[in-house]
Amino acid sequence: MQKQKNNFQAYSQVFIASKYADSKKIYAKRRRELMQKLDSFCVFAGMQVEPGCEEPFVQTWTKMVQEPAFLYLTGVNQAGCYLVLDPSTAKETLFVPAKNPFKEFWVGKRIGFVEGSDEVSKVTGIADVRPVSELWDYVESLARRNAARKSMPKHAYAYYFEAVKGDHNRRLKDALQKKLRPFGLAVKSCEKQHFEDRLVLEDYRVKEACAAQKATELAFREMLAGMRGFKTERDLSQFLDYGMRRRGDGDLAFPTICAGGANACCLHYVKNDEPLRAGELVLLDFGVRIGTLHSDISRTVPVNGKFDQLQALLYQIVLDAGEEYRKSVRPGVSLKEIGNIPWEFIMEALDTRLVRAHSGKFKLLYDKRPHGVSHFIGEQIHEGNPGSRSLDTVLRPGMLISCEPGLYGEFSGIFNGKRISGKIGIRIEDDLLITKTGSRNISSSIPKSVEELEQLMRPAR
Repeated sequence: MQKQKNNFQAYSQVFIASKYADSKKIYAKRRRELMQKLDSFCVFAGMQVEPGCEEPFVQTWTKMVQEPAFLYLTGVNQAGCYLVLDPSTAKETLFVPAKNPFKEFWVGKRIGFVEGSDEVSKVTGIADVRPVSELWDYVESLARRNAARKSMPKHAYAYYFEAVKGDHNRRLKDALQKKLRPFGLAVKSCEKQHFEDRLVLEDYRVKEACAAQKATELAFREMLAGMRGFKTERDLSQFLDYGMRRRGDGDLAFPTICAGGANACCLHYVKNDEPLRAGELVLLDFGVRIGTLHSDISRTVPVNGKFDQLQALLYQIVLDAGEEYRKSVRPGVSLKEIGNIPWEFIMEALDTRLVRAHSGKFKLLYDKRPHGVSHFIGEQIHEGNPGSRSLDTVLRPGMLISCEPGLYGEFSGIFNGKRISGKIGIRIEDDLLITKTGSRNISSSIPKSVEELEQLMRPAR
């Protein structure tokens, strides 16, 4: 057991292990379950090059991020690797680059093939490990077998998306098709079968997601307490990022958005360096990664610690829209079916609460619906097929989705005899775990009501 532990420590940057589960058993179970859904062999490609290789000067500070499907099935976070699954024999074969001690002198320990060594098998749990140089000969041997036997399917699988052109997965598909064509075999995508399992989180991944929520909550509360001391978006975002990083595994879930005032009307604003102005709101979209799961949270807070009446009204509309949407989140429906609910609610609330009640006016920066209200969360912060965002997928218990209604535009209304106006962006985002009967808001402890936010930003006496 001690020797196995040392292996994991040596390869800590290239094999992703969970503190909540026996990682090798988890990855083996995933591969086994996928093979049960396939009728022919399947090829997965990890990322083919390390970040910064085309621009060498960035390599020293750009972290390796693996193809999520390959990482989900192997835990291997290293470039240049392949996985072949053959359901007819229940065989799994990992192809890795040859061991390169000189490279390791510069960048640290790497998984690599050494004749006669079982070190990679011990780390990954995959018994059959071969050098990458043998990949296509092996694939051709499987293709030859399929072509020779009438009972074997006349196709193989690769992991790629029909709607995505030119990425490394599509290049894998094209290379595989070229190899299979002489044998009369076609190539199919296993994307659908893969996501059937991947979108449903195992218990240990739910624990990782909840741990990410807690780290995010603590960092956010810490930020709120010091809110009045931040002068720029950079001050605030750097403080928040540090709070999340030191409580997580070291990685953010995505680059933090910290958008003050009118900047909040840019949905993916990442400039994060302009002054914060008293009287304006600042929109924050932030999260941290723990294990292979993430938190994805949005909160909008007043720079000076106090919402004005227009801001509070609009904020409450967005908050209520999220609660209205959550009533419809349950197993058996798709995100596409319920996606318009919060936007219809917001439009009606603007009319009744702002226009009629406060002689208000508004001009939105979009036509009724600025963005999707939900996306899946898993190995990727935006999980699912990138071409469709998997919006047609029927929700099942164990899936994790975002809930993020927003409001962006120019607004005005009369409050206590005075007209208040502003260009305002508001987004409030929680993460919902689908249960047997509905959903559970695993972000519920992260402050978001007007009263709680103002209380937490109030100076200590």
